[in-house]
Amino acid sequence: MTGTTDSSPTADWFPLPAGVQAGTISCGGRSVDRFEAEFWTSRQRQAHSLHELSYRACFKPQLPRFFIERLTGPGDLVYDPFSGRGTTALEAALLDRRVAANDANPLSALLAAPRLAPPPGPEAVADRLASFPVDNDARADRDLSMFYHPGTEAHLVSLRRVLVERARSGTEDALDRWIRMVATNRLSGHSRNFFSVYTLPPNQAASPESQRRINRRLDQVPPLKDVNEIVVRKTSQLLRDLSDGDRARLTRRAEDALFMTGDARSTPALASNSVRLTVTSPPFLDQVAYTKDNWLRCWFNGLDEETVGAGITMSRTVAAWSAVMGAVFAELARVTAPGGYVAFEVGEVRRSTIPLDEHVVPLGEEAGLTCLAIFVNRSQFTKTSHIWGVSNHRRGTNSNRIVLFRKE
Repeated sequence: MTGTTDSSPTADWFPLPAGVQAGTISCGGRSVDRFEAEFWTSRQRQAHSLHELSYRACFKPQLPRFFIERLTGPGDLVYDPFSGRGTTALEAALLDRRVAANDANPLSALLAAPRLAPPPGPEAVADRLASFPVDNDARADRDLSMFYHPGTEAHLVSLRRVLVERARSGTEDALDRWIRMVATNRLSGHSRNFFSVYTLPPNQAASPESQRRINRRLDQVPPLKDVNEIVVRKTSQLLRDLSDGDRARLTRRAEDALFMTGDARSTPALASNSVRLTVTSPPFLDQVAYTKDNWLRCWFNGLDEETVGAGITMSRTVAAWSAVMGAVFAELARVTAPGGYVAFEVGEVRRSTIPLDEHVVPLGEEAGLTCLAIFVNRSQFTKTSHIWGVSNHRRGTNSNRIVLFRKE
């Protein structure tokens, strides 16, 4: 970055907070403005409690909020083509914006959509769970003994039977979908608040072999867990911050929310020139093993993990990644309204040797969008990041880098 200052610039097209370092970078054959600061807090649990679902490689809710508040108004359509756990969609709905989301992984919609239709309270969830039959002799179609006590497994298999059947028959309602979402999120983790014995953090499921090694190392045996109580407790946590105003906005936006499962390069369900703002973060270069991470969640929801994984982009080279993202940008240029924006978040990968933002700028411009600036959000990594051996500014995605485009 050149021309760096410690001033507090204010672009006429985008209000910037104080303390921003401003400069330019040569990118895609021209100079691009770059703004660097801690634009949002690195502290945990500072966003709405409805966001508190674990999902690998998700960004903080403050990231989409930063752009949604500055570039859209109530009723505008906000889109995320790589939706993940639905962070952009939920934050947009909480801000009374219309919602569209897409992901190649069908788990994305299962985790995102129910939070736009939260239950009236944990009591309703408890009552519904109590009405579900439990077969104490039920067993999974695979060995899950390294994760669950036999009693816990029986309850989970019984719950799975009911929820999968209701989904397949089209008889599930909003409360069923909420319970399925919460149970999916509680399948495995490293505290007593999960169905499993102690294992990896909940955004990644250990393989059966890895879990056996964990159990031997810790000399642990899966304890009996109260499945219903855990689901109700997590429901209470998710609803903790929900106000009457939040509920009214979510209800309004749930009515026309669009949750798609498919390739971000082709989204015919989205009308041309309809999106005011896209905020998204695509899969990075071979950083996340989505199939391995989600095998247990896929099992619980009756999905084939190999089929799910096959549809998710995992590019090994910058050229391959750029080819896919170039087609994504062409589709984003189609759906973005004139005067609308695309905020495309990437990170520094492979020990900071590949700044993907510098590759993104020409991709967006070749699709007909105008690059306005690059925003670099610097913050300290969280405790969970260190579990994966990711240290600050050394490995993995050491910062949020958001390339902002506009459609003229």
